[in-house]
Amino acid sequence: MLNRAANYLSSKIKEYWQRLVNVGVTPNMPFIEARRTKLLNLLTLPCIPCMFFFAVLNFIQERYLLSAINIVTTLTCVTVYYLHTRRLYLSARLVLILLSIAVYTFTGIFFHNGSEYFILNILFVTILIYDNKWMLLVLSVLTILAFCAIVFFPQHWEYADPVPQERVWTNVAVALSFIVIGLSFFKYIQNDYQSEVEHQRQTLLAMNKDKEKLFSIVAHDIRSPLATLEVLLDMFAKGEYPEEEMNDAALVLHKKVQQLGTTLDNLLRWSTRSMKGIQTNPTQFIILPLTTETMQFFGPSIAQKDLNVEIKVPPNLSVYADKDQVSVIIRNLFSNALKFSYPGGKITMMAKSTPNGVCISISDEGTGMSPEQLKSLFSFQHQPGFGTVGERGTGLGLMLCMEFAQGNGGTLDVSSTPENGTTFTLTLPAFQNMHPAQAN
Repeated sequence: MLNRAANYLSSKIKEYWQRLVNVGVTPNMPFIEARRTKLLNLLTLPCIPCMFFFAVLNFIQERYLLSAINIVTTLTCVTVYYLHTRRLYLSARLVLILLSIAVYTFTGIFFHNGSEYFILNILFVTILIYDNKWMLLVLSVLTILAFCAIVFFPQHWEYADPVPQERVWTNVAVALSFIVIGLSFFKYIQNDYQSEVEHQRQTLLAMNKDKEKLFSIVAHDIRSPLATLEVLLDMFAKGEYPEEEMNDAALVLHKKVQQLGTTLDNLLRWSTRSMKGIQTNPTQFIILPLTTETMQFFGPSIAQKDLNVEIKVPPNLSVYADKDQVSVIIRNLFSNALKFSYPGGKITMMAKSTPNGVCISISDEGTGMSPEQLKSLFSFQHQPGFGTVGERGTGLGLMLCMEFAQGNGGTLDVSSTPENGTTFTLTLPAFQNMHPAQAN
């Protein structure tokens, strides 16, 4: 019970301390400015009770002038907090530095209370919170002159008796502790800043990789419609279409342009969703519509090569994965099968439920691959070859397929024999096999 109460009290103290230290800090503030504001809060916060204590003590000891000066210092620290709440950060810094220089110079010269060490604090703070070289130069010179005035030109005044030596030792110890706090926090700022820079560097690297993936998706999804358009327009230009077939060809062109527009809409939606990096958002969906969409997408290319495509996908078979990413995988794999199939060949797309999930396989009877090619297939070392009618790939598609498959909790396997074709097998989680936490 006592431990629980102590932990609760400790957590509340930390919570209120963090609130006080973060006064004036807003989420949209630049990183360095936020840290500088916290540094001023951290230095002024202990000064408020400390200076108020000395104000009371000096009043009791009938040092009324010094007590009044302590009150001024306390109000200066409170003013810094108030200006931070009003987001007047530059005013808060000038108020703290200029008033502190004036107060500590006066008390150091006449009361000989060790205020020169507080002046050193002001010098450190000035260096840490200002970047403007002229402001830094003026304030630094002013602080150094104040320090020299206290050390080399002490004065005696009948209304300002020097404080006891024990008070001087206390002031010196407090001032030096503030220097340690300030420099330690500055070191923390530097380390925190380096961590933030490294985090941003890693984020940029990830975004750059995502950009390459999106380029790969664009290349695969647009290449086929554009290739068909190019072939048809070339045939128009050469007059290879009889006049009576022109209307049919125009309908084909219209269909391809419409299909290309749909593809671009999908890619724009994808890129918008991926502005903060490509993310996997699994849902339950039926596979068959994706295969139908793929057949429509590659329809002209299938007809151009006179290929026989056989679809063996149960109508109600579903998976639990990111639909857009699975669509990209199927289009890439079918594109490869199409590219390396001989004219008049056969491509088979099959899906079935297994104990390990749902297996989707795409097989062709094309050129196949050697064992050496299979070893480097999913890496940057893989050199993409030419298709049976001169088609050329980028080599990025299969790496993207592998990454998307693994990101969805699946696998991607391949088997191939030279001149006997290739089979890619994609295994994805079935909806009923998903983890309970994913269902919420």
